[in-house]
Amino acid sequence: MQQNTRIAPSILSADFARLGEEITAITKAGADYIHVDVMDGHFVPNLTIGPDVVKALRPYSDAVFDVHLMIAPADPFLENFAQAGADIITIHAEASPHLHRSLQRIKSLGKKAGVSIVPSTPENAVDYVLDMVDLVLVMTVNPGFGGQKFIESQLSKITALREKIDKMGIKTGRKIDLQVDGGITKLNAAQVIKAGADVLVAGSAIFTGDANAYADNILALRG
Repeated sequence: MQQNTRIAPSILSADFARLGEEITAITKAGADYIHVDVMDGHFVPNLTIGPDVVKALRPYSDAVFDVHLMIAPADPFLENFAQAGADIITIHAEASPHLHRSLQRIKSLGKKAGVSIVPSTPENAVDYVLDMVDLVLVMTVNPGFGGQKFIESQLSKITALREKIDKMGIKTGRKIDLQVDGGITKLNAAQVIKAGADVLVAGSAIFTGDANAYADNILALRG
């Protein structure tokens, strides 16, 4: 069953010169999760941050640290991010040849495990791990850069995954978050929630340069 909408500001769009302050500000503004985009310049065409930065940022917020690993391979770094303070670690189905094993490893580290798929990957790619994950992340842009336009074709994928998650929830009694990341704005947030999303990741729609506006920006996404 679809859960209450939660907002996960992506710090990819924050001011990197004052990340600690930015995280404190969005937490005070009502952020539910802090979404940390980790990119390696290999799996996706950009470089961002590593576990040492996550560790340095952890004291600035008691919100859930939602770490999205857009890296390949991910396995050698899972323990590092767990120790750095991640609460949720999400890996890509496309980046791991042994996805089930990688998710098992995340769970063994005492963390919630998420699986993500890019726009070209069909929803059935997660069928055989759905019983073990805590979160499914649908990318609605091609990962690598913030500020991209929402890909409309992904709405049907969100709806299809909502149905799969609900069936799994009935079968197992577990709650699985359906998270959507990419091009989320106040203009399309309601449409994405209607399609079935529980958690909205947004960067440029929240980090507008004025910390006084963060609370209103988050509220606008909640709809």
